[in-house]
Amino acid sequence: MSKKAKPAAKPAKKAVKGPKYTFFVKKAVQDFARDSGMMVGSDAYEAFNMAMHTMLTDAASRCKDNKRKTLKAYDF
Repeated sequence: MSKKAKPAAKPAKKAVKGPKYTFFVKKAVQDFARDSGMMVGSDAYEAFNMAMHTMLTDAASRCKDNKRKTLKAYDF
């Protein structure tokens, strides 16, 4: 009996790596939504965290471009 060759394994998809930190307090977002008469979907937290990460990364880049080590309001 001959053995059939196994098909080559598919390369694993690289997962989109999210931020290392959580940049907000979920309870504060929930309180804001509740005060506004809304609810927060579970996917909103990750989207908010990614937006914060992008904003901070951009600000840090501007800070480095200006040869500083201190983030200032105008970097945002």
